[in-house]
Amino acid sequence: MQLEKSTLQYLQELEKNNNRDWFAEQKPTFLKAQKNAKDVFAAIHHKLQMHDEIEKSKMMRIYRDVRFSNDKTPYKAHFANSYSRLGANLRGGYFLRIRPGESFLAGGFWEPSKDDLFRIRKEIEQDASEIRAILEAKEYKNIFGGQFESFEELKTAPRGFDKEHPDVDLLRKKGFIASKSFTDEEVLSENFIEEVDKSYKALRPFFNLFSDILTTNLNGESLV
Repeated sequence: MQLEKSTLQYLQELEKNNNRDWFAEQKPTFLKAQKNAKDVFAAIHHKLQMHDEIEKSKMMRIYRDVRFSNDKTPYKAHFANSYSRLGANLRGGYFLRIRPGESFLAGGFWEPSKDDLFRIRKEIEQDASEIRAILEAKEYKNIFGGQFESFEELKTAPRGFDKEHPDVDLLRKKGFIASKSFTDEEVLSENFIEEVDKSYKALRPFFNLFSDILTTNLNGESLV
């Protein structure tokens, strides 16, 4: 199982012809490309289930919600899928997007709830050594650059936290995400699914630690 070149080619054409008439004319090509992407996502889901517990796998709709977006094109020129970990005990989620020239995978906590974000920040405030150890781990550094990304960060420490705290760079984050980009050549390679799974496996220490943080209080007592 692998992604077909024709699937990327369809997405390239959709980017150039992002309108309803063209999409309708090319519907059979879309359905073929969609099935190929869905099969790839399913194969990745199968591998994930071998080493993690996945509660939900969801392929994103190609139709864009333009109501609150500046981009009024009707379709997303990519295929994407999310994988949610199981229940309250296993926190975090995996994500994969296939888009010509802009494919990537990610994992972590995109927009944690107010309570979850506060709990993570309190852990950082008290002792960030275990989190720093995750970032410094050889495999994590090789795959994810030894950092957490965040769609948004505060300019200073959040209210109630010391602006001079030695880990203020972590305290300022509003999300904790690891991501890895892929070239089109890598996406089309025979071992793409294996590389995605290898990257997801490298997230497990991160997920395990944050799951533990979010299911216990600062005294280490279980909340679930």
